[in-house]
Parts: sequence; C-alpha cells; structure tokens
Amino acid sequence: MNPVEQTSVSQAPHAAPVPDATAGAVPDAEIRALLTSLDGQRRHVLGILDGLGPDDLRRPVLPSGWTCLGLVQHLALDVERFWFRAVLTGDEAVRRDLAGTGDAWQVDPGLPVADVLERYRAETRLADEAVRARTADTPLAWWPHDLFGAPHLHTLRDVLLHVITETACHAGHLDAARELVDGRRWLVLT
Repeated sequence: MNPVEQTSVSQAPHAAPVPDATAGAVPDAEIRALLTSLDGQRRHVLGILDGLGPDDLRRPVLPSGWTCLGLVQHLALDVERFWFRAVLTGDEAVRRDLAGTGDAWQVDPGLPVADVLERYRAETRLADEAVRARTADTPLAWWPHDLFGAPHLHTLRDVLLHVITETACHAGHLDAARELVDGRRWLVLT
C-alpha cells in the first residue's frame, strides 16, 4: 500500500458524491429522466465502495483479476469520457488521447485512490455538461469504426441508454466484489 494512502473512500478528501446530473437546467424531460437514472447508477458505484480502504480497493477478489479501483477508472475513461466526450461531442483532444490511455482497468500503483475517484466525478460532470446542452435526438459527432464497425448507436438517447446499462452492470460487479471483501451489500429499493 502507498504509505500516503491511509483513508477509505468516505474519508478521502475528494469523497463528495457524484454531483446531481439534473442540477442544471435540463429543459428536455426525456434527457432529465435519463440523467436521473444514470445519476442513480453513478451514486451506486461510489456508494458500494464507501468505507473500503486503499488495500481493498486495489485487491482483486474475482478470478478475472480486476479491482474495484480499476473498474472505477474504466468507468471514468472508457465509459463517461469515451461515450460522451469522444463519441457524442467529437472532442478532438479526447479522441487523440484515446490511443495513449492504455488499459483503463489497470491503475498505476502510485496513483492515489482519491485521484481515481475524483477523475470519475470530474468525467461525470463533463459528461453531464455535454448532455444538458443537447436533445435526445442529437446525432453523434464521431463513431469509432475501428472498434465497433458500423454504428449501432446513433443519438444521444442511444448513448445514454448504453451508458446507463453499462454503469448498472458494473455497479452489480462492484456489489459482488464488495460482498466478497467484507460481506456488505448495497440495498436497492425498486
């Protein structure tokens, strides 16, 4: 463990929750509803990790070898940044940076936990800004043909539904990992 990392997720200096995605004016009711759903999944991701220390966040608990911290970094870089800032907005700087990102599932051992968590929160804020400025039918600015072939997502609506699904799926993975670490379970009321 990095000797500087002595805090858990809830004690970290950047432990503020994911900001409310609907806090800004969102005139489109459909976008508002989709952002509310996504916001709930983002809170789940951080909530299930609350109270875990750096060692547990960096320890693989499933045979595939991923870590909770690696999954959060994946959500920040490969999901929030990729789908909203590269695909939806076509941000050239983000697109150029994609090749140099490497495997987002692998967190540099020297990178503090708080930095990974803050990166996730920052990417969600940037994603929300991009989404709030558009309507559900807004076409995508760029498509990664080299990764996915012909486009199978076409609008902001499609991307939001994809990201909600992926984030919810990964929140479930974190639920399983957390239960294996210390038995804690996330209560989901439906």
